[in-house]
Amino acid sequence: MRPTPDQYQAAMLLSAAGDALGYRNQLWEYNESGVAIHSELAGLGGLKAIRAALPDWPVSDDTVLHLATAEALVAGKEGDELLQELAFRYVEAMKDMEGRKPGPTSILGTSQLMPGTPLGFRIPFNPEATGCGAAMRSMCIGLRFPRPEQLSDLISVSIESGRMTHHHPTGFLGSLASALFTSYAVQQRPLLTWGSGLMETLPKALQYVEGVGVDVAENRSEWSYFSEKWAWYLSERGLQSSEGPVKWPTPYGVEERDAVYKTFSLSDWPGRSGHDAPMIALDALLGAGADWDELCSRAMFHGGDSDSTGVIAGCCWGVLHGLSGVPEGNYCELEYRSRLEQAAEQLFQLAWG
Repeated sequence: MRPTPDQYQAAMLLSAAGDALGYRNQLWEYNESGVAIHSELAGLGGLKAIRAALPDWPVSDDTVLHLATAEALVAGKEGDELLQELAFRYVEAMKDMEGRKPGPTSILGTSQLMPGTPLGFRIPFNPEATGCGAAMRSMCIGLRFPRPEQLSDLISVSIESGRMTHHHPTGFLGSLASALFTSYAVQQRPLLTWGSGLMETLPKALQYVEGVGVDVAENRSEWSYFSEKWAWYLSERGLQSSEGPVKWPTPYGVEERDAVYKTFSLSDWPGRSGHDAPMIALDALLGAGADWDELCSRAMFHGGDSDSTGVIAGCCWGVLHGLSGVPEGNYCELEYRSRLEQAAEQLFQLAWG
């Protein structure tokens, strides 16, 4: 079914809302306790009382870099010209990081980019580049290439944009996952099938990396962790065959989720890595249904990298459910709202005409 422009608007706005809410101006992104975050949230009057606006609720580096991806995509370029545009936008975006706490791998990666020079969008393989900095900025790639027949474009652009900073499979496959899940939301593909769809796509991603021929041996040697961790997660949730029902831990409240999310993680910091930021986002989408408050509880208000999981979950939820049921204050005064809305409009026009 053809989506509506409103779905694209909701996707871009609620991605930024999820970022701002999970970030809370540096206070919640680095909080290890979801219980403490929920207590502070109650003290603020609850989610409905929050007006996500400057100065207290800025967007983080996640939205700044997501906008950079979106605005590069709508420049109308293809192939290497698009990759040069992405590299240029990422370098420019790093000038807007005061108070936004970009990750060290994103800082290093963008410092190595040389847009405008031949292959200036490539950086060396980095065995430490396992973080979520690529996953948190790629959802709009799924808005640009939403159709099943555009999967090869989605794979190539998400991988190449991802390894402009995170040239390691655990990092750049997170970019693929976030873009792919967003395309699934546009397709109205059942949530129970998203994880298995990712698993079916990973061999095609490896074929792409091998076909491009850049640092193939290094990437192949580190490839297995991402797919093995996702296979484990799908087994935990009973979703290997995409049929369900979802198997949930009992109980699975705020405190329990903090502990379970750590089992997803690479370094006991939930959502910090390329594999588990989209994993937590999907877990939250599966558990929340059409309830925005519940989505935020699971994806934005947990111990760990809560803005990065929030930015992914918010985007997909926006495609699926629009702005209905979302307190207006959560998105109506967002930093960069006009840019987000313009990018959404242009992405829709490019994707659907």
